[in-house]
Amino acid sequence: MSKIDLRRVDLNLLPVFEVLMEECHVSRAAERLGRTQSAVSHALERLREQLSDPLLIRMGGAMAPTAYGLEVFAEVRPILQNIQRVLSTRDSFIPATSNRVFSIVVPDFWAPSLATFIQGVLAEAPHVVIAWSGPRENSLLDLANQQVDLVVAPSGLKAPDGVRSESIGGLTWGCFMRKGHPALETWGAEAWQAYPHVVVAVGDRLPSPIQSASDPSRMSRRVGAYVPTFAAVPPLLERSDLIATLPHLALGDGVRNYGLASKTPPFLIAPIDHSLFWSARRASDPATGWLLDRLRPALDSSAI
Repeated sequence: MSKIDLRRVDLNLLPVFEVLMEECHVSRAAERLGRTQSAVSHALERLREQLSDPLLIRMGGAMAPTAYGLEVFAEVRPILQNIQRVLSTRDSFIPATSNRVFSIVVPDFWAPSLATFIQGVLAEAPHVVIAWSGPRENSLLDLANQQVDLVVAPSGLKAPDGVRSESIGGLTWGCFMRKGHPALETWGAEAWQAYPHVVVAVGDRLPSPIQSASDPSRMSRRVGAYVPTFAAVPPLLERSDLIATLPHLALGDGVRNYGLASKTPPFLIAPIDHSLFWSARRASDPATGWLLDRLRPALDSSAI
């Protein structure tokens, strides 16, 4: 089969050809397309010339496809349908019937807020799936590459090109330990330095606000344990003399559930701003907009 130069083919004629093949009648095709019969006949003649085949031939009061016409129709129709599906995506998101999987990256200390968020999403969109994972080193790069839909991360992270963001507020700090911890009796800079600390090793890294705040005071902490998640901190504090200096939100219900004590840090730590990030390429996607509209209030309602 000789190869056709697509530059010589008017691809705008293919939707007309598709309707003609379905109707096998010029006037009915013209009615469906909202065109005149002469315009449809002219489009068919142009396509016949460009493809060097009659495509449809008149038989009685209707038209019948040629063998080549049937072959072209079989190949072109699914392509046209796929193009229509892709170009209609912006207007086709219906929460009640969608089965889309949304991937979000949010630190685990937002769990209480996300529980409410997910409950609301599933009430409105029962077939949608929320795939929630914690931050890692390349979370924002994954977002830029559209491997995830939304990311919550510190505002100071350098975002790749094509990523948009909006601030959701700053997290204030506290020092946490078990009730009865000996540091409580003499709380201050010396007590903060005297006991080992637990540190959460998160994926996306910035200069430590604690180190930045404590260095001018010539203070340093001795790390006793690194843990992978914020959820691991409360039970560890309850059973040891470790101290954790973390945003209040990071401990969540752990302070109450594990009977922990909290103290103001012995030096000033600036709130750590967080932002909600999403891909600029999905800014006009109604599904992403729908998800953003439901996640924003959940994060705004957090006690940060």
